[in-house]
Amino acid sequence: MATSWLCLEQPGPWGRDALLQSHLDPELGDRLASLATASGVRIQLIRRTGRHPDLGADFPRTAYLAHTAPGASWLRRAELTDPAELLDLDLAGLSSGEHGGWGEPCAEPVLLVCTNGRRDRCCALRGRALLDQFSGRHRGQLWETTHTGGHRFAPTAVVLPTGYSYARLTPHAVDAVLSDTAVGKVTTTHCRGRSALSQPAQVAELAVREATGERSEETLRVRSETSGEVVLAHRDGRSWRVPVEEVPLSPPRPNSCGKQAVESHALTAGTIRQLS
Repeated sequence: MATSWLCLEQPGPWGRDALLQSHLDPELGDRLASLATASGVRIQLIRRTGRHPDLGADFPRTAYLAHTAPGASWLRRAELTDPAELLDLDLAGLSSGEHGGWGEPCAEPVLLVCTNGRRDRCCALRGRALLDQFSGRHRGQLWETTHTGGHRFAPTAVVLPTGYSYARLTPHAVDAVLSDTAVGKVTTTHCRGRSALSQPAQVAELAVREATGERSEETLRVRSETSGEVVLAHRDGRSWRVPVEEVPLSPPRPNSCGKQAVESHALTAGTIRQLS
């Protein structure tokens, strides 16, 4: 789960632990990682698509703050000359949805596509191949990023400010995600769920969206969640009970590109019951 995100532009190579293994000052990376752990804010390094040579220490960097909680999502952007400025952020406040006037609001969503080959080589190969198909399109909205999870589903991405994650993306799906998010809708094709929700709640929410055709991004809320069951409420008063269970996947499959196949499990939604 991640309700709040901090994204910092850092061109050049990334290691597996990008905050500590890039051309970002490792002491700064370590301090940011500690603050993020304490506050629950997720930190991503990002870089522009295409060639991304290291520009040294003194260059304007783009940074984003995002809060992805349903009904309270926002995205803000700033240009920094010194990434150490981020140490002054109130990350605890960000975690609860407060931006303190930092930066400027973003009118357009951004899509972060995982391309970190040190985490998984398929993310680098498939993520960059996907982004290479957008020469001149969605300028400023597409970024490479360090890690989104779900390596075996590459190319993977997260759209901000809503925090919905996507897998096995195609160029058509990228177009749809950005255009839909810009008008407050959710693209459910290729979607893996919203980062602010637990995994069972992500499965339940997408199941309700599929069953009802609801695509407005802010209409559904988790009313309650227990082991094996999630209750979702719509702002119009409707609600649904969704059983969620873990099932084995067959045949075994690798969890990451180039790894050996292992037994895997997935969460699935059962029969949805409308309560009201």
